Amino acid sequence: MNVYEEYRAKLRTAEEAVKVVKDGDWVDYSQTCSFPEALDRALAGRVGEVKDVKVRHAISMKPVQIVEQDPNQESFTYNLWHTSGLDRKYCDQGRAYYSPMLFRHCGRYYTKGFAPVDVAMITVAPMDEHGNFNYGLTNCCLQEMLDQAKTIILEVNPNMPKIYGKCTDHIHISQVDYVVESDAELATTPVGKASDIDKQIAEYIFPYLEDGITLQLGIGGMPDCLGMLIAESDLKDLGMHTELMSNGYLKLYQSGKMTDRRKNIDKGKGVFSICSGSRELYDFLNENQMIVSAPMAYVNDPATLRQHEKFVSINSCISMDLYGQVCSETAGTRHISGTGGQLDFVTGGLECPNGKAFLAFPSSRVDKEGNRHSNIFPKFTQGDVITTPRTQAPYMVTEYGVAVLPGKATWQRAEAIIDIAHPDCREDLIKAAEEQRIWRRSNKR
Repeated sequence: MNVYEEYRAKLRTAEEAVKVVKDGDWVDYSQTCSFPEALDRALAGRVGEVKDVKVRHAISMKPVQIVEQDPNQESFTYNLWHTSGLDRKYCDQGRAYYSPMLFRHCGRYYTKGFAPVDVAMITVAPMDEHGNFNYGLTNCCLQEMLDQAKTIILEVNPNMPKIYGKCTDHIHISQVDYVVESDAELATTPVGKASDIDKQIAEYIFPYLEDGITLQLGIGGMPDCLGMLIAESDLKDLGMHTELMSNGYLKLYQSGKMTDRRKNIDKGKGVFSICSGSRELYDFLNENQMIVSAPMAYVNDPATLRQHEKFVSINSCISMDLYGQVCSETAGTRHISGTGGQLDFVTGGLECPNGKAFLAFPSSRVDKEGNRHSNIFPKFTQGDVITTPRTQAPYMVTEYGVAVLPGKATWQRAEAIIDIAHPDCREDLIKAAEEQRIWRRSNKR
């Protein structure tokens, strides 16, 4: 039997394929653009027929039908390694649950048996003449997940770009149980719209950048804005080594600013682990030998990051306190995002010989009644989850400046942090710092 005959023998409709799912199974959708839209819809059609089926995914970019069609969780429980804006709504409604993790360890949760997989369902690019299906936009911990899966179902989609991998970038037809064909449009993420605060923050970070750095950017308006600033600047020969490749990188490559030629490792290759962006970005990546995907266990490992001579990481957070503790996951107990790779890159930025890690956030927010609330707290007491401990707090940035925290004593930290707080909130923070005995008497008022 040749690979095409084997393909036809394993070809099923989505409805036929999902019949393999049994009561109590763990089903894995992988992450972001690997989401199997047709299979998810078919599985949702079994609401009331199956019980206690747990589905695992991350960063949902389209409505998830096993959630939408099962609001009372009669059949399905939805679990997330990381959350998108849509997932945040599901969590708010009690219809999804977050699984705490570090991205660099995510693959190990599978290989060590902490994350069982009865059925894996993922979207891949069409099979090549050798019988291989490319993973496309998601590398992450996909291989570790598939290696543990008892049953593998592929949703083959011609809209998935083929992206070369540093390793673990494909699966062979012989390793697959069922194949389902789909032509669903892949989910896209629009270019982040930068606010005035995003622009101010980007301008504070920009002077720290120099020729030849290897850059990790998070997702959102500020990183996209920074990407535009760099694209229009005199900086040159930048490199990419990032957990998530987003629209911010596209202009950097198109402008010629990002060449990857001066990287210490993976020279001449931009490296990412997952991708979420525009269709233009996906088309740019298709069979592009300048870019490779790699597992999160490699991309996010501080041992990998320290091999770069000049590594700069730029991510966002939600809030911090006067001790330097950083929250990037919750607002009180309300779930917002996830740990993701933040702590991985903060650690790697410090361990890199000439590395830096920035965490950026607006200094305050204004509620519907027009009242201003500081995003810098005296101390965390409302259930906020600490993502980055004070021992690893890096360069913190708001629209009022940069606070460099490594090596600082508590009184030095308090002063530096209050200096980047909103001016209307500073006096209250100083009073709190005095009460908490972290405000030196000779500190400026």
